[in-house]
Amino acid sequence: MKNNLLQNINSPSDLRLIDEAQLPEVARELRNFIIDIIAVKEGHLGASLGVVELTIALHYVFDTPNDLLVWDVGHQAYGHKILTGRRDDFHTNRQLGGISGFPKRDESIYDTFGVGHSSTSISAALGMAIASNLKGDFEKQHIAVIGDASIASGMAFEGLNHAGVTDANLLVILNDNAIGIDPSVGALKKYLTAVKEGKNPRQNNMIKSLNFDYSGPIDGHDIFAVIKELKRLQKIKGPKFLHVITTKGKGLKQAEEDQVKYHAPGKFDASTGEIYIKAEENLPPKYQDVFGLTVLDLARKNEKIIGITPAMPSGSSLNFMMKEFPKRAFDVGIAEQHAVTLAAGMATQGMIVYCNIYSTFLQRAYDQVIHDVALQNLPVIFCLDRAGLVGEDGATHHGVFDIAYLRCIPNMIIYAPRNEIELQNILYTAQLGLKHPIAIRYPRGRGVIPDWQKNYQGIYQAIEIGKSDCLKQGSKIAILSNGTICNNVTLAIAKTKNPEQLAHYDFPFVKPLDENQLHSIFKKFKTIITIEDGTVIGGFGSAILEFVSTNHYSSQITTLGIPDEFIQHGNVAELQQYCKIDVKSLEILFSNF
Repeated sequence: MKNNLLQNINSPSDLRLIDEAQLPEVARELRNFIIDIIAVKEGHLGASLGVVELTIALHYVFDTPNDLLVWDVGHQAYGHKILTGRRDDFHTNRQLGGISGFPKRDESIYDTFGVGHSSTSISAALGMAIASNLKGDFEKQHIAVIGDASIASGMAFEGLNHAGVTDANLLVILNDNAIGIDPSVGALKKYLTAVKEGKNPRQNNMIKSLNFDYSGPIDGHDIFAVIKELKRLQKIKGPKFLHVITTKGKGLKQAEEDQVKYHAPGKFDASTGEIYIKAEENLPPKYQDVFGLTVLDLARKNEKIIGITPAMPSGSSLNFMMKEFPKRAFDVGIAEQHAVTLAAGMATQGMIVYCNIYSTFLQRAYDQVIHDVALQNLPVIFCLDRAGLVGEDGATHHGVFDIAYLRCIPNMIIYAPRNEIELQNILYTAQLGLKHPIAIRYPRGRGVIPDWQKNYQGIYQAIEIGKSDCLKQGSKIAILSNGTICNNVTLAIAKTKNPEQLAHYDFPFVKPLDENQLHSIFKKFKTIITIEDGTVIGGFGSAILEFVSTNHYSSQITTLGIPDEFIQHGNVAELQQYCKIDVKSLEILFSNF
């Protein structure tokens, strides 16, 4: 059937002109449009398919953008973007120069709050609602759409706790599909399951106990039922809560059946749903798999090893350990603060804890890192996946600040391996018994050694804390790199006209620095280049500059890394080129010295 309705919807005002009886057809067209684009361009599929009817109903009933709609995380906002004037640009989603994969305030007036991390929607919408009251506007509606995985986070409860004692005109919609990226976990999930199954007496409803007008659960795919309930709630003042049941991946059979894989499936056949298999023979491993398989191997040999991740077992590959040692590996849900302090508590009892958190998400637990771990000098092993530029998820997800925000913390060791073997070795070294907490940062994507597992798994070499390596001797310029960006440096040096002039040093430890090596370097070289895949301000290069200042060296120093701006979305190669830390840019720079 030809799409006749969606192509004429350029704003929610156009949507509201359509007869309500035709909205199921709009839903069909919108769902197919998302599938057709994401099948080719990639992106977050399942979450947006699951809220098609809810998205249409929200824009149909409420006067957006005058009424303020806040999405949590934003994985589910593709339909929202398409209905709010970005249909013709949607094919650029997550691409360099294209629209963002998440709601973004400077992209559209319909994106009322920028998101990407979870559990912020209730607090943001409540802030908007209180502001409206203070301005004397008591009719404006404020809606927060939050998933069952996100609402389990502490920040969401903080928002609910505050909202329940206000007269704010706030509607919280719980999109309950029992899954985030991985299946939801914890006691709250069990509670919500009981509510859905009618096993929890209404008088025991925890949301009602927080002074919310609770309604539901209702079928989120029955667009007429959703519209009817939204119209009823529209007339009720004060904090309200609507419990909506949806299916992640709705409308694509495979996405409904394998919700984890189809969260962001890559390219697939739009008609059949079959994912196109990428040839992976003889490819280097993903860093997350090096972590997951190494920790599993170590855990088999050391019963004190514990694994913790906040809602990312498949994304971090801790699921390998969770499958074999379910009592020693924990998915704590979207609860980074809890994950860190849980790890600290275990460390006080002599456990060896690998706390695996994406770099961008550890930002959410900064106080716990300082107060509960570093201040007490507990040897928690932080494994920071997705460090550096992550690509298409953009500014909310780049892990470029970790070196800067961790380097200033006393007792903290910071290490970034240059390849997967060094990652294995530091994971091994960490469980031998460190006197301090350590942060091990490694990137999204693949390493550089295809046969790493065949030749190296189970054969580890302890790493001396604070030591650097001279990878190449040179006569004129010293290049100091940290982490996997080392490989760009190696390739760039090989392409220069005078490679014999360039020395290359790998400084995997940002803290403690190898000061003996640095003294040797600065006595020999007058020109120094530092390079990292973290922010230049406060990062590895800053540490070198501090060393120079303290020791009164007069060398010429150039620091390369992520500039002082939020880097937008695009693939990693494009973003490295933008930051001038790609191989070609480095080759040109090295040749011009």
